[in-house]
Amino acid sequence: MNKAKVILGAALLGLVAGAASADTLDDVKKKGFLQCGVNTGLAGFSSPNDKGEWTGLDADFCRAVAAAVFGDATKVKFTPLSAKDRFTALQSGEVDILSRNTTWTINRDTALGLNFAGITYYDGQGFMVNSKKLPGITSALQLSGAAICVQSGTTTELNLADYFKANKMEYTPVVFEKFEEANAAYDAGRCDAYTTDQSGLYAVRLQMSAPDDHVVLPEIISKEPLGPAVRQGDDKWFDIVKWTYFALLNTEEAGITQANVEEMKSTENPDLRRLLGVEADTKIGTDLGLTNDWVVNIVKGVGNYGEIFERNVGTGSPLKIARGANALWTKGGLQYGPPIR
Repeated sequence: MNKAKVILGAALLGLVAGAASADTLDDVKKKGFLQCGVNTGLAGFSSPNDKGEWTGLDADFCRAVAAAVFGDATKVKFTPLSAKDRFTALQSGEVDILSRNTTWTINRDTALGLNFAGITYYDGQGFMVNSKKLPGITSALQLSGAAICVQSGTTTELNLADYFKANKMEYTPVVFEKFEEANAAYDAGRCDAYTTDQSGLYAVRLQMSAPDDHVVLPEIISKEPLGPAVRQGDDKWFDIVKWTYFALLNTEEAGITQANVEEMKSTENPDLRRLLGVEADTKIGTDLGLTNDWVVNIVKGVGNYGEIFERNVGTGSPLKIARGANALWTKGGLQYGPPIR
């Protein structure tokens, strides 16, 4: 390691420690809103609609945190971030939470000083090709010699190199810093294939000039556990973000929805009464530094996890992605919320 890297590493650690030394919850309350770092525009996860309102699974997760903290899901502001800038923005305190289709890795969890609150979307990297330009391509293993569009500063770029090396294939990376640049280049035919998380491929396909010409290939070449992250060093804030995620899962499992949450508060079930903060001796919310109706506020503001999934990326959305691994554990999926009790 050269001297420049040592100095940079020390500066980075100092930055993270300084940013995390503050009480994030108190800072957020003083501002009166949550500052959320999101993608610059990825359909289904975080993108502005024609009214300039941010939509998507990642954006709605930030609204859920705002609802837990303020009792109001609208008290959130969004900061669009490139892949290159996202970690610096969180480390420096520019944003309070990073909810930007970001893969949980050991390097990000340790060297970058982040804490991932959970896996809000189980994903994996894939490939997409234009079937009119490359007829007969049905597998990524047929892409030897291809030019492939990829975004820099991502796990995608590294996985791409590993996959082609492992399969003894050649390729030409066509690298772009910005997501929108990669999309435009692929649509213009500057590369033979496009690679990113498979969920992202479905979103990108919708933006193509002829969406039906593009085919997502079947191979999944990596694990991409996507989730929100916060800075290390503030356990109280980490707990709030983490348990907001678990609340979304537990309410779906319990059948508590945006439409029936008020009605469910009158249940006689002690577990549900505790979850909803109406059991006489419950202190779950106050133990988090929140009010005891924090779960009710989350569901009233954004719904449960299933509702967020369906309207943004699932059957109720243009992407129409099946739940698959993102189904609850009771339905054969991987989503599992520890008990709130």
